[in-house]
Amino acid sequence: MNQILLKHHGANLTRHEITACYALIRHNIRTYDSAGVVEVIKGRQNAEAAVRRFEQMQSSEDRQIGWRYLIVEESGLTPGMDPQQATQQRQMDLEKRESGAMTSVNSELWRRHPSS
Repeated sequence: MNQILLKHHGANLTRHEITACYALIRHNIRTYDSAGVVEVIKGRQNAEAAVRRFEQMQSSEDRQIGWRYLIVEESGLTPGMDPQQATQQRQMDLEKRESGAMTSVNSELWRRHPSS
């Protein structure tokens, strides 16, 4: 049941958004570099507040060279976990998904065009 529980900035938050785990990522929009996870937080509203907090602490020079904070929903991370450990886990999960996707593509290609 995805019952609406409260209102936030004119938008309704679902039970999932209140209980889901979110990773805050530091990312450079100019170079596409990622500095990894800076914090793992429970609840969309809490994640949005944390992004605002990081942005308020950020220097204008840092922002000018392209660094931003993004919210990414993550089901396998634990709120409050070490940011470096969270970054490593996200990277391993990404590599696993990419490897699985490539295996699926290669399998489909082989099925369509088997070698003689």
